[in-house]
Amino acid sequence: MVNFRAFVTSSGLRVFGGRDAENNDKLVWDGKPNDVMLHTSAPGSPFVNVGDSATKSDIKEAAVFCAKFSQDWRDSKRDVVVNVFVRKDMDKDKKAKSGSWNVSKQDKIKVKAVDVLKYEKVLRSGGISLGE
Repeated sequence: MVNFRAFVTSSGLRVFGGRDAENNDKLVWDGKPNDVMLHTSAPGSPFVNVGDSATKSDIKEAAVFCAKFSQDWRDSKRDVVVNVFVRKDMDKDKKAKSGSWNVSKQDKIKVKAVDVLKYEKVLRSGGISLGE
């Protein structure tokens, strides 16, 4: 069994994120063609799968989740840009290293540092289960 990181959005949608490069690959390979996927613009973040029925609010919450577990956030504690794309717009070169994917179309969400800090506060209080 693959041990993805997980959390539930305020609307009740279960969201999954990778824990490392190999885990990210498994998460992406398992995704359905219309699943919405997230990853920070900078390298070193989980791929996050929010499924194919996510609302804009679900995607925004999942983007905060993605940013929180990224190297970009860990290293800078500043706003983090998260890319939003659909699984069918992703492909992987056979020689690409684990966790590296090509994306043909994407949008961007800027996750504010204050939103990640609020999320961390909720995590510390035990308010959100991450499946860790």
